Amino acid sequence: MNKTSIEKKLKKIKHKADELLHRSLDQQVNVAVTGLSRSGKTAFITSLVNQLISENQQSELAFFTPVSQQRFIAAKRVPQQHNLIQRFTYDEGIAALSQHTPTWPKPTKSISELRLAIRYQPTSSLLKLATDVVTLYIDFTDYPGEWLLDLPMLNQTFEEWSEQTMALLTKEPRLSVASEFIDEVNKLDPFAPLDEQVLAELSEKYTDILHTFREELGMSVIQPGRFILPGDLAGAPILQFFPFTGFDSIDKNEYQNAETNSMIGTLRARFIEYKSRVVKKFYKQYFVNFDRQIVLCDSLSSLNHGKASFDDLQLAISMILESFDYGKSSLLKRLFSPKIDKLLFAATKADHVTPDQHSNMVHLLNKMVYKKRHELHYQSVDVKTLAIASIRTTDVGKSRYQNKDINVIKGQRAADDKVITVFPGSVPSEIPKDDYWQANTFNFIEFSPRVPLRDHQALPHIRMDQALEFLLGDKMR
Repeated sequence: MNKTSIEKKLKKIKHKADELLHRSLDQQVNVAVTGLSRSGKTAFITSLVNQLISENQQSELAFFTPVSQQRFIAAKRVPQQHNLIQRFTYDEGIAALSQHTPTWPKPTKSISELRLAIRYQPTSSLLKLATDVVTLYIDFTDYPGEWLLDLPMLNQTFEEWSEQTMALLTKEPRLSVASEFIDEVNKLDPFAPLDEQVLAELSEKYTDILHTFREELGMSVIQPGRFILPGDLAGAPILQFFPFTGFDSIDKNEYQNAETNSMIGTLRARFIEYKSRVVKKFYKQYFVNFDRQIVLCDSLSSLNHGKASFDDLQLAISMILESFDYGKSSLLKRLFSPKIDKLLFAATKADHVTPDQHSNMVHLLNKMVYKKRHELHYQSVDVKTLAIASIRTTDVGKSRYQNKDINVIKGQRAADDKVITVFPGSVPSEIPKDDYWQANTFNFIEFSPRVPLRDHQALPHIRMDQALEFLLGDKMR
């Protein structure tokens, strides 16, 4: 073994030892930021990091105990642990928000990571005996929420996944978009010799309808997630499969014995390989190491799109939460088998409605996750729900309407960059019933950031300090 190889091995051993030491002192925490498309994951991490590194520079963190108790010293970004993972684009996000005409940070298209080091004065007797100043290392992991929806596929066969997917495709509003694709798959001879061109064309059509489901219909259950956000797998044959429509009409024994060079055999083989090489690998690399989790939910956009979109969002959240390993983390568990022991549900875009509607946003999200929340409480997992705005884009005011004062918000409408003052409407506090949808429509407006961010300035926000307190407060005692 040459000198370079020995040095690399020693460096790796030292890295593992340092990580174990930080975990043994409870001075490292892995935070997963989870959410579906347009829920604001990138904005959330950008704002959270900005609040911490801008502390003492006009940041507003009154509910974050280390700050309110004046024990917070400073925070800075440090090199991330995994050099093969894309760096989270914090600088690019801040640059976008600092332009003369500020824009939103670009959304996540692949997995990324950022490490933060926070120095503070401890109150814990154990830590105070060891040192006057402690450093907490926080690893944030950001990834496309659509990839999360692939995790339930790990427990399914190709037949089960196809039947579940077809049950969705054959109901409106999906059916109107998918009917032509379904007809073409119905015409396939499943036991015919493999035709790569036909498989590629149908896979492309299936990918196109997934994009339509998400972007035009506001649907959330998109599988496989890598089809619309392929990352480095774009164009790979492993992404060229689709649900088969005719399991009821084929012989089960013939299907089980289908050769891999047949159409149905190739579809099944690629599904299995996708689960093994893509989904399972993703799960093992990242999910087993998470300690804290944030689930971001943009319920306002789903309400805008109507009942089908809202119901689909509930289903998607349920599927996501089933995929995580929850449980109270003892010290030994944290050292050798970390579990998620704190879960924050965040209803995003709270600045898009008036403050009196924030409690309704919380109530609605709690109703959406009620069953899972109850189960988590039973497992002694600490759960909290907040209405937040990672980056506040509106101002609150009063207006006179029919001789009454009403709450309004003022901001720059994203659709045309026009500054408007509007009463955005009410958020239901309960899951809307069918007759509610028939009598009510929603039109919550999207807003853009208005004021360029100045150097070393903290981003305006709503309740990011409460999110920090829940996620990190117990680690900084």
